[in-house]
Amino acid sequence: MLQWDAVHIIVADCSAQYSGRLQASLPSARRVLLIKADQSVLIFSELGSYKPLNWMAAPCTIKEIAPDETDRTDRTDPAPVRVLRVAADKSDDILEIEIYRIFSDETFDLGIDPGLSKDGVEDHLQHYLAKQIERIGSGARLVSREYPTPIGPVDIMAVDAEGNHVAIEIKRHGGIDGVEQLTRYCKLLNRDPLISPVRGIFAAQTITAQARTLAQDRGFECLILDYEDMKGTDDGSLRLF
Repeated sequence: MLQWDAVHIIVADCSAQYSGRLQASLPSARRVLLIKADQSVLIFSELGSYKPLNWMAAPCTIKEIAPDETDRTDRTDPAPVRVLRVAADKSDDILEIEIYRIFSDETFDLGIDPGLSKDGVEDHLQHYLAKQIERIGSGARLVSREYPTPIGPVDIMAVDAEGNHVAIEIKRHGGIDGVEQLTRYCKLLNRDPLISPVRGIFAAQTITAQARTLAQDRGFECLILDYEDMKGTDDGSLRLF
């Protein structure tokens, strides 16, 4: 069994065969093999996006097996110089990688990563809208963030200038699922005679046409959130574009 405590990067001519819950194969080509410290194995090509061509996620076990242990019946590929067999710990899935020629084989200790700091996530949008609640209408006031319901908290509960309660569901990118979520919240909230009637606002940085149509059909208002303006980075100067 192989065990790496750091990132291992191999550039090689290789092929791969995945078996288990699905069957998938990669013919021989030059690729990058990325083996992480958690023993995850990912296979990348030069083209394409960030997504690997094939992979085995942790928890898994990596073994190097002798090339003559592979089933080479009716195979046209050359004999491999190395074979890595990656087996999932919680299923019968196996990723077998045959390596024919190695161009680079290096290990790097990347140290402890501080993690990704995200700006403009839903929690930030909720924070700024709660502080600037009059964006939903003049005279509005905040009741609570994360207002509880039996099926989970509504992002923001507010009261408008007329004293009616407003449930606000916030997304970065508003789709139909978000509208359905707001529908469930409003249905429950309107059963409470102490706060009924409760109307809904679907707020997001972007809202798809389908989500907007569904929201309006259900009587919800759609609110586009300008995050840069909300956090105060827009200097308010005139711009041509």
